Amino acid sequence: MIRLTSLTKQFKKLRAVDGMDLTISQGERIALIGSNGAGKTTMIRCILGEYTHDGTVEVWGASPRDSRQAVLSHIGFVPQLPPPLKMPVSELLRFSSSVSNRRVQDIEEIALRLGLDVRTFAHQPFFKLSGGQKQKLLIAIALGRNADVLIMDEPAANLDPEARHAFFTLLAERVGTATMVISSHRLDEVAALVNRVVELDRGTVVLDDRVGDSSIAGLLECCIKLRRPDPAIANALEAWGFSTIDGGVQWNGSVAGADRLRFTGLISRYVGLLSHVSLDEKAGAGAAQAGVAP
Repeated sequence: MIRLTSLTKQFKKLRAVDGMDLTISQGERIALIGSNGAGKTTMIRCILGEYTHDGTVEVWGASPRDSRQAVLSHIGFVPQLPPPLKMPVSELLRFSSSVSNRRVQDIEEIALRLGLDVRTFAHQPFFKLSGGQKQKLLIAIALGRNADVLIMDEPAANLDPEARHAFFTLLAERVGTATMVISSHRLDEVAALVNRVVELDRGTVVLDDRVGDSSIAGLLECCIKLRRPDPAIANALEAWGFSTIDGGVQWNGSVAGADRLRFTGLISRYVGLLSHVSLDEKAGAGAAQAGVAP
């Protein structure tokens, strides 16, 4: 699907990417890690066709430089730094909708899941939004394209905890249908979502490790039973999108596998109230289960 062969990119005296060879197959979910200056963003920009370079880049056999419109029609991209766009949010949504042949409502619905009601600032210029608002909107635009490939450069950097949970839930819903390249300084942020880790250093691949798929890559159905209703844990669970069916004793919801550890850390604060906790894969037969019955 994506093939880099002897990719080299030089900025004056700085060689940001140095003879890189890398192949990304359909359905892979890659954590692209490395320190600042390792070459992650430059590699991504080459895949998007933004830079001239030595060596070759092929996406579905085509050059992103020569066939950029065709290549980008299959890619949803979240940049590390939001562009300084002066167009109003409503205009940006209409433009994004037209180039991806998707409804504006599709983008608005995803933004709302991230905690962003774009209608409240539709007439504001994009560059005047806060950092978190910009990030949520860019993620909504990328995911709203329903693209075959998602390329995200530090996508969770400016997200609040609730938006981060929603973001990983949205990504978990795309497991099996989209190839993902997620750049991050920290592997622990994305490790549970990916099945391959690629580390860069000084523009070259220094680690390429395939990790086994596990249940934490997808969505998990969660059931929590309490010894008694409690407003504190109720507020916490409602923030994660959980609902109760009997006045606050039993709570049901979904947790993105990538957020399993953070979620279990949250409910561990209320361990004295718990009588049962279960996490089950949404997939049918063979689903893994984790249960707790104090």
